[in-house]
Amino acid sequence: MKNIVFMGTPEYATDILSEILEAGFNVTGVFTQPDKPVGRKQILTPPHVKAFLQEKYPDIKIFQPENLKSEATHKQIQALKPEFIVVAAYGQILPKEVLGIATCINLHASILPKYRGASPIQSALLNDEKQTGVTAMLMDEGLDTGAMLDFAYTNCEHKTAGELFSELGKMAGTLIVSVLKNFTSLKPIAQNDNEASICKKIKKQSGLFSFDENANEIYNKFRAYTPWPGLFLESGLKILSLKISENFSGDAGKILKIEKDGFIVSCGTKAVKILSIQEPSKKAVSASAYINGKRLSVGDRIS
Repeated sequence: MKNIVFMGTPEYATDILSEILEAGFNVTGVFTQPDKPVGRKQILTPPHVKAFLQEKYPDIKIFQPENLKSEATHKQIQALKPEFIVVAAYGQILPKEVLGIATCINLHASILPKYRGASPIQSALLNDEKQTGVTAMLMDEGLDTGAMLDFAYTNCEHKTAGELFSELGKMAGTLIVSVLKNFTSLKPIAQNDNEASICKKIKKQSGLFSFDENANEIYNKFRAYTPWPGLFLESGLKILSLKISENFSGDAGKILKIEKDGFIVSCGTKAVKILSIQEPSKKAVSASAYINGKRLSVGDRIS
C-alpha cells in the first residue's frame, strides 16, 4: 500500500485523513499547525487533526513545525518515504523543496479555478453560488494553480459555512481515496487562469454588517460567517439565526413585525426575520426573549 504523508489542520482535514486511514493507506507521518492558545484563558490547544490522531491513531507520528522552510524539516519528510503528500487546509504554503519530495495533491474546497486562496467556502456563499465542491489538484509553486485531477460537487443553497465545511470534508475524503487508487489512469487538466478568482483570509471584522445592506447580502454574509466570525452590528449585537422575509420593506433597521418565533427588520431592500440573537458578553437568547427583555415594539430600531 502507498506511503502517504498528510498535511492538514482543522476538522475539514480530519475528515479527509480519517477516510485515507480507513481505506488502508500507510500514513507514515502527519504535519499540522503548532498548538495555539484558545479562549479567554488562552489554554494551549492542539489542532483538530492532532487531537483526532492522539485519540484514534496514537502510533502515527505527528510533526508541528512553525514552517516548512528548514532543511531539517525537509529531511524529516524525506525520511517518511512518501509516494504522495496529501494536503488539506494545512495553513502553510509548501516550498519547492517539499514539492520535489513526492507527488503533492491538494484537496481544495471549491471547483477550481474559481476561489483560489484561503476562504473558498465563505466566498462561494458570499457570491450566492448555487453549487460548489472539492477539487483534487496537483500542487505547484502557485496559489492553487496546479493541474486538476478530479472533482466532487454539491448544492450550497441555504447552507452555512459550518455545514459546508463538514459536508465537503467528507466528500473530499471519498474523493482523495478514489484519486490515490486510480492515480495512474487520471489525466491532469490544466487550469484556465482567465477564469480564476482569488479569495482572501477571513478576518474577525468580516462579520460586521448594517441593515442598510440588502436582505440577500445580509443573508449570504450570515451563511458565510457562521460559525466564525459570526454576523454582528457595530454595537456588537450578534445575529445567530435569520432568514429572508420577502414580503416586507421599510426604513432600514426598523422592526416591521413581531411574531411568536422572531421579529422582522427592514433592510436596504426587503427584510430579514431574526430568530435568535446575542448581546456582547451575554448568553444567546431567542428573538422573542430579546424583544420582550428590551420592551421593543414595531417601529423601534435595532442597533
